[in-house]
Amino acid sequence: MPRTCFILNPTAGPSRRRDVPALIARHFGTLVADYEVRLTECAGHAVELARAAAAEGFEVVAAVGGDGTVNEVGRGLLGTAAALGIVPQGSGNGLARHLGVPLSLAPALRRLAAPTFSRMDVGVMNDHPFFCTAGLGFDAHVSQHFAQAGSRGLSTYLRVTLREYRRYRPVRVRIDLNGQVEETDCYVLAFANASQYGNNAYIAPLADLRDGLLDVCLIDALPAGRAFRVSLAMALGNLPQSKAAEYFRVPRGRVLAEAPIGFHVDGDYLGHATEFVVELLPLALAVAV
Repeated sequence: MPRTCFILNPTAGPSRRRDVPALIARHFGTLVADYEVRLTECAGHAVELARAAAAEGFEVVAAVGGDGTVNEVGRGLLGTAAALGIVPQGSGNGLARHLGVPLSLAPALRRLAAPTFSRMDVGVMNDHPFFCTAGLGFDAHVSQHFAQAGSRGLSTYLRVTLREYRRYRPVRVRIDLNGQVEETDCYVLAFANASQYGNNAYIAPLADLRDGLLDVCLIDALPAGRAFRVSLAMALGNLPQSKAAEYFRVPRGRVLAEAPIGFHVDGDYLGHATEFVVELLPLALAVAV
């Protein structure tokens, strides 16, 4: 049984409403004797806790939270021998869903007691690692306003998305995707390592965590008719077949924007910029699922 350290975000999703350490003891502690639970105290703290746990020899460091917590723990484990585990407690759980991790706490913990070890690719946008998706344009704009909404969850995300859809205007960009250059309006430009944003919203359903390539989704405009097609196709997992978006598969890319444009990694808004460098690090992270 692997020696495991749980990094728990006590403010993520259901964790706010129940005693997760006690549940870990009930469902995991009876199977694995050597484990610890460490709580985050602020944004970025999970990076430090994960790095310290790896240095102490934990074989698995498990993120207990949403995609933001998973991102921080994963960042802390890059370059170490420890593997990333996931106990989904967020609203989207994009990477957990892609990896087939059970979304209920007890099954996820039982799975983690006897995990399968493998490795996955890692994306980097402007020096910010991401494990699921990163992007610029409308999805980052929504992430910015979702973070300011005062509440979490799918209903809040949908409400913010509908409100900001009426306000957002695309930005002109020059995209260089591994030597293939295109000048276009950018409503959404998503770089996908995994298949979905979360909540089974598939932005790149053909993405593979171990193929050494990013699946790039470009939407240059989103009038009402196309917006409906995109939303339906994302839910059904057939956006590439819908012809409502353009796709590329590349190991790296560079984007120059005519005006500052917002960007996110793994759903967390990071600010605005006019230049973006994106690359993939093949099989750079060990995972235990």
